[in-house]
Amino acid sequence: MNHKKAGRHFGRTCNQRKALLRGLVTSLLEHQRIETTLAKAKAIKSITEKLVTMGKRNDLHSKRLVMSYVYTRSAATKLFAEIAPRFANANGGYLKILRNGTRVNDRAPMAIIQFVDYEIKPADKKQGKKEKDNK
Repeated sequence: MNHKKAGRHFGRTCNQRKALLRGLVTSLLEHQRIETTLAKAKAIKSITEKLVTMGKRNDLHSKRLVMSYVYTRSAATKLFAEIAPRFANANGGYLKILRNGTRVNDRAPMAIIQFVDYEIKPADKKQGKKEKDNK
């Protein structure tokens, strides 16, 4: 029986699982949008939302807690300078998970996890082509 075994283990040991989640959270804070499996996206959603709430407090203790979890200083700086002020009036729900079909290799369900206010800017590529055509 599988009693008291809650949570996703991903077939890894505790240290490997912690490193995996820390790496995913760090890349999500740096890039604000990543593509991963659905289970991993669901696992990092709650962790990242707690970090954003710490970022909204913006005191020394919360900065130290975020730096103890996130791998790079640039991700922590981006959290406190850019991401947390955008959600100053929100009480939660900073992230959304979009299902993205299945992976070709092993048919694992894929998902895109991104911040709610993330916008894709396709106009940048088109402007570059127009500038080359005008020259």
